[in-house]
Amino acid sequence: MPDVNTIELKPFLPSKDFEVSQQFYRDLGFAMESLGSDLACFSHGASKFLLQNFYVKTLAENFVVHLLVHDVDSWWEVANNVMPKYGTSLDVVRTQPWGMRDFTLIDPCGVLWRVGQKTA
Repeated sequence: MPDVNTIELKPFLPSKDFEVSQQFYRDLGFAMESLGSDLACFSHGASKFLLQNFYVKTLAENFVVHLLVHDVDSWWEVANNVMPKYGTSLDVVRTQPWGMRDFTLIDPCGVLWRVGQKTA
């Protein structure tokens, strides 16, 4: 049987304004590694994604990222302090019927993030 284990999964997120999006994610606490003029890698703990200097409205507004964290309330506090600078949407933390406490935010490009913590 061939080795079918994976090493890493990193989605490519779009950005309408590459510089603004880079600063947005740094403000949320992600570390950035520039990979050139049109690509950056962001990480927080073991979670990573690639931000690209590429934008298609319908793609951006239908893109959803789920981030599982240990303390959703702390993440919400950080997001609550960051979001006014960018004028984008932030929802309150809610307990979901699928065993999560989570909140949503929308990045400057229109990408929806669901940040959650397991309750069970």
